[in-house]
Amino acid sequence: MAEELLRENDAFNSSHLTRWLLAAAFLASFGSSMLYGYNLAVVNSPAQYIKAFYNQTMIETYDWVPDESFLTVLYSLTVSIFAIGGMIGALLVGKLVTKFGRKGTLVRSSVLVFVGGALMGFSRTCGNPAMVIIGRFITGVHSGICLSVVPMYLGEIAPKNLRGSLGLVPSIHICLGVFIAQVLGLSELLGKEEHWPLLLSLVVFPTAVQLMLLPWFPESPRYLLIEKGNVHATIAALKWFRAKENIEAEVEEMQEEQRSLSSIQTISVRQLLMDRCVRWQVITILVLNIGMQLSGIDAIWFYTNDIFKNAGIPELYIQYTTVGTGAIEVIAGMLGCFSIEHLGRRPLVIGGFSFMAICCSGITVSIILQTQYSFMRYMSVGCVIGIVAGFCIGPAGVPFLITAELFKQSHRPAAYTIAGCLNWLSNFTIGFVFPFLEIATGPYCYLIFCAIGFGVAIYTTVIIPETKNKTFMEISQMFGPRNNVLKEELTSNGDLSLALMNKYGTLEEK
Repeated sequence: MAEELLRENDAFNSSHLTRWLLAAAFLASFGSSMLYGYNLAVVNSPAQYIKAFYNQTMIETYDWVPDESFLTVLYSLTVSIFAIGGMIGALLVGKLVTKFGRKGTLVRSSVLVFVGGALMGFSRTCGNPAMVIIGRFITGVHSGICLSVVPMYLGEIAPKNLRGSLGLVPSIHICLGVFIAQVLGLSELLGKEEHWPLLLSLVVFPTAVQLMLLPWFPESPRYLLIEKGNVHATIAALKWFRAKENIEAEVEEMQEEQRSLSSIQTISVRQLLMDRCVRWQVITILVLNIGMQLSGIDAIWFYTNDIFKNAGIPELYIQYTTVGTGAIEVIAGMLGCFSIEHLGRRPLVIGGFSFMAICCSGITVSIILQTQYSFMRYMSVGCVIGIVAGFCIGPAGVPFLITAELFKQSHRPAAYTIAGCLNWLSNFTIGFVFPFLEIATGPYCYLIFCAIGFGVAIYTTVIIPETKNKTFMEISQMFGPRNNVLKEELTSNGDLSLALMNKYGTLEEK
């Protein structure tokens, strides 16, 4: 019966983007990735109102007037606790996706958003600053989980020729989340003192939409087949996502990957780090994920207002200029999504990091010369826009996509755990260290980001192969010579074969 299902459709068009595949990509990103971008930017606009709330509750509750430095520390904790929660969420990814699946993890983790949103939304009514901080921490845990699980899910449900475009859909939603937070934070909308709890708690609405619709979508076919051994569920999922396409070749490719695994059990982070067969793949995700955060983009996001202020833009209009940069982020992200399947992964990474490095050096030059030449102030604004655009076109989403492509099914959860932890740790580090770095080195601090950007671009040129239109097995074999692994070690071990005619979809020994 299963064999008949496989051959039911004669047409074969691997490049076809079906409506259900597109819907799954947008729905998974809308209720998860977009919240990450929203939470990154949402605390910027109401900063003074949150500090005032902290000051008022301290006076009323403890009859104590805190000084400005204490309020700054408390607000900094409110901002940074999101990254700490994200790091913890990233550590949980491996166990969650193995136990509940990719889609199952997204659905179950959504409860964290409702808890965190409720805490932040009712914090002023209850007069409790801790509710804001705890709410930010809980939403950070959710973002830490979803930042890895969404690209993992999309990478596994997409055909190889659409993996790049669908893999960048989450990065578009991250940019969109930042832009929405900037727009809603305008003084004409929710950027007022009485509205800041509502502004922080709006995250529950996209999650509610996702929770109502995503459970109706299938689980990842690769997870169902390789990890659960359920052939019929795999075929049903593929037919849902591929519509009228022939899925036999895709199932055979999954079988080949399953047979190449010495075990269908998901390996741990320690086992991944010790596995010589993926040594250079691990090094690659280390370089890309650390480089993504240390390329200067976080420093730009944190201190955009200061740069615009130094450029002579009136303070009244800075918020609108910031919204303009958010719009550029969304447009650049869409350009990356539309061009990745034509240009490939390598050109976007190399070009993106190189362009960001040039713009970082441009900021240094403009700051040094702006005392002599007033027009140089506007060069710094242009360089900020250039860094944002360069980041969103390639480096913003490609590292998460490549993490899915470089590893086979048993290694993928551990790889995303490592990538996610490095991402959040680097994010937290640059936010904490940059002010001291700027004090110590002045405008020359941007040259450090310049060196990192060029370093990642060179590494990509020399080490990383192009993965466009390649299966996961083909990509593993491309790294074989560099890992000193024979091709025979990466191909089928002949121990297992899928019993297509077994109605339970279990595994049988040859």
